[in-house]
Amino acid sequence: MVDPQSAAQLASWLAPGRILFLLIHLLGVVCFSYIVAKRLVPLIRGERDFRFDRPWVRLGRVLKFWLGQWKQPRYRVAGTVHIFIFAGFIVLALRAFTTLIVGVSENFVIPGLSGRAGSIYDIVTDYAATIVFLCMVIAVFRRLVFKPARYAVPARYGKGHGADAIFLLGLIALLMVADSLFAATRAASQAQAGQTGEVLAALSLPWMLQKAIASMSLPTLGSLYFGAYLVHELTFYFLLCYRPFGIQFHVETSLFNIYFAKLDREILKPVRWGVSDEHLDQVKSFGVKTFEDFTWKHMLDFYSCADCGRCSDNCPANAVGRPLSPRFVSVKARDYAFRHYPVFGRAKNGAALVGSKESGAIYSEDEIWSCTTCGACEEECPLLVEYIDKIVDLRRGLVDEGKVPQSLQKPLKALESRGNPYGKMEKKKADWANAKEFQQTCDVKTLGQSKGAETLYFVDSITSYDDRMQAIARAAAKILKHVGENFGILGAAERDSGHEVRRFGEETLFMALRDHNVDAIRASGVRRIVTADPHAYNALKHDYDDQELPPVEHISQVIAREVKSGKIKFKPLENEGSVYTYHDPCYLGRHNQIYDDPRDVLDAIPGLKRVEMSRSRDRSFCCGGGGLMLFYEPKEDQRMGVKRVQMAAEAGANVIVTACPFCMANMEDAIKVAGMEGRMTAIDLAELVDQQIAHEGLKVA
Repeated sequence: MVDPQSAAQLASWLAPGRILFLLIHLLGVVCFSYIVAKRLVPLIRGERDFRFDRPWVRLGRVLKFWLGQWKQPRYRVAGTVHIFIFAGFIVLALRAFTTLIVGVSENFVIPGLSGRAGSIYDIVTDYAATIVFLCMVIAVFRRLVFKPARYAVPARYGKGHGADAIFLLGLIALLMVADSLFAATRAASQAQAGQTGEVLAALSLPWMLQKAIASMSLPTLGSLYFGAYLVHELTFYFLLCYRPFGIQFHVETSLFNIYFAKLDREILKPVRWGVSDEHLDQVKSFGVKTFEDFTWKHMLDFYSCADCGRCSDNCPANAVGRPLSPRFVSVKARDYAFRHYPVFGRAKNGAALVGSKESGAIYSEDEIWSCTTCGACEEECPLLVEYIDKIVDLRRGLVDEGKVPQSLQKPLKALESRGNPYGKMEKKKADWANAKEFQQTCDVKTLGQSKGAETLYFVDSITSYDDRMQAIARAAAKILKHVGENFGILGAAERDSGHEVRRFGEETLFMALRDHNVDAIRASGVRRIVTADPHAYNALKHDYDDQELPPVEHISQVIAREVKSGKIKFKPLENEGSVYTYHDPCYLGRHNQIYDDPRDVLDAIPGLKRVEMSRSRDRSFCCGGGGLMLFYEPKEDQRMGVKRVQMAAEAGANVIVTACPFCMANMEDAIKVAGMEGRMTAIDLAELVDQQIAHEGLKVA
């Protein structure tokens, strides 16, 4: 073999190269198509899921999160490496296609890549192959030497996939070497034959390989040329067909997963797509009980999980030792799909997903109830994998079978009979407004018993009935009065917003609470709604979104607006030794993107020194006390609230400000449990603002 020009001109000991490589192409494409078709079987059997609306918005998200790798830099080292790998793959895509075709058509050139443009592209791809190879080395080194904690697999979650990951990284590195060696031998043989050869990029992997083999004879170069091409072909197709069996299936599915990702993350999935509330009584089974009860998109999520551990690394339930790790919600379901829908053999579907391991279940009841629906996992995932809807659907299935934790049964029954989880009488709903000292300064009218109002202050259960949280209600009412708001409350006509009821899987109870509140709100004739509870805010804004209610605001938004308008002015802070930090409530921050308003308010108070905790804004750490979680008794090593209080102390703060009554309850309790009474205090934003408002006649800074 002399003067080799292409792999197609070479012969192996078995057959001419062109025939051999054509057979490899056909076999590789057929195998990959068959494997993908088998992987699509459970998706076809899954529940419907409407994901075809707003195509231009979806395309924009593909450009941002898939092509732009928007979330990768949140983990600086791993994210940077992944961006280089992804960019390298994008650049090398045309080169890989060209290389495959060259085996059966030696003169093939992609239109537009001949001449100077082709030479420039070749230089770029030489560097791309080099960068991808180096990234593979770095990735393997990280897994074998540094071993980031988020890659670890606790024994209770089964066997890890570390060996699979390293094997796949090795295959990609081999592919880059084969590709580079193929280019290097071609350039070296052309140089020996005295031809004008292609110019390899200086210091790139192909360039270095060319220097290493430049002195070899033409027959040796020809054999190396053929061998490099054969290894490239076999590695390419083996990698293509092997990925759907492991953790790198996301390479094929991620683009589709991002395109079909949930656009309105704050809106909870309905019980069944295409089934209205009026027809829910015709649904024979609620929620997810078997794998086929998941929607096709949620199954696609399982395939798309990269097993990177970012979700679990940010999950507060996982951080405090609860039996929940979002990563393994996906990994265990994907492994289940691979076992029960094998590439070879018949499907073995229908097994229950939640229960004991002995029964073949993959999730435990404690695992499903441990989630606070804080959204930290979804916020972190670079591939937009969804978790909250899956958890809620699994809970719906448990509730449908009567499997409700003992500690939650009493508050759920109280909600059904009294409209609040405490079982308190409805007529006491407005008692917080009847305190004598408060009434003298702020008379709160109950709508329906007096004239109407422009604004409804929706109080919700904990702020109405909990003695400590009633102070938040009074502070919010005084602020509304100070800015001249014509407002009132529903009083006994108001029931719990149902926010947590819905997220705990009791859909029919939620609908009863919602419908009652909707009727009361409409009857009041108000034009807008204000609440100091982020859970009520999220329910009214999103869970009631199809009820045509007036617009809703959180009290922090009202305060921020009135501070900017000049209606609210603050007196200087008296305690100069206090250092404040703001804790972002999950359903105000992550779920509704309200981060700046509370901070703007705090920064407007003269003399207030504010610091940020290490985990803040969209990475805020859940307090663990949302809604019915106050009644749930989880298995955990440490309370989430205690961990959050420790974060505040580490930041140098001694006052935690929040804007949620549930967070307040958990923070004050956590301060006691952590033994930090006297050194740390907690206060609601509305309470702090009420204390610091400069009324007429007072000195304003």
